[in-house]
Amino acid sequence: MLSKNQSKLLRSLQRKKNRQEQGLFLVEGGKIVSELLESGWPLHSLYVSDDFAAAQAVALAGSGVPVTYCSSDELAAAGTLVSNRDAIAIVRMPGSTVPEISPGQWVLALDRVNDPGNLGTLLRIADWYGIRQLVCTTDTVDLYNPKVINASMGSFLRIAVTYLDLHDWLARLPAETEVLGAYLNGNSVHQLPGSLRGGVLLMGSEAHGVDAGLEPFVTRRITIPSFGGAESLNVAVATAVICDNLRRISS
Repeated sequence: MLSKNQSKLLRSLQRKKNRQEQGLFLVEGGKIVSELLESGWPLHSLYVSDDFAAAQAVALAGSGVPVTYCSSDELAAAGTLVSNRDAIAIVRMPGSTVPEISPGQWVLALDRVNDPGNLGTLLRIADWYGIRQLVCTTDTVDLYNPKVINASMGSFLRIAVTYLDLHDWLARLPAETEVLGAYLNGNSVHQLPGSLRGGVLLMGSEAHGVDAGLEPFVTRRITIPSFGGAESLNVAVATAVICDNLRRISS
């Protein structure tokens, strides 16, 4: 059963300020918490139903953190999901990483992506296409927003995300680094040269696109050709299309 202090802590971590102050965030739902238990990420505490505890008895015993048994109603009331029959984990934030571009690898750079669902989906897309690093402007939505974590479906466990001054970071990259910028006008992604073997894929917000101050670092403007009447694509959908074409030409 949840105590008042435990309920207060769980609800407080729905706010960015409290997450940053405490260095903690929430992971909700049986599937993602099960992945989390296997991942080795540092945990603070676990709140689980009897059924989840029975199914994950070995993993829970090996977690080394306090486990509180809760009803599904308590889990739903303390978290952000409408229905949660299984588990909530409070997780410690990892230390910051220094993004590096390995030969043959792509880094996904996000400029002012503000929708949590989009960022979560972008994590899944990066995970699907083998991209291991995201760099985000500081005004991109918080990675540890519960909606981002939920939408990522566990992919946040495998992607290193860094928030930084994107202008400064791009300026420090080696001069030969390929930086593809997504625009409404540019070279078609269907005609990308096969010589592309890694670099940076820069995606802007749907509302504003890539910031004009970042354009000098873009080595190749690319676009997804339209065959219908839609004005634009969702940033996550556009990223998936571009990533698929990048993998196609490198296979």
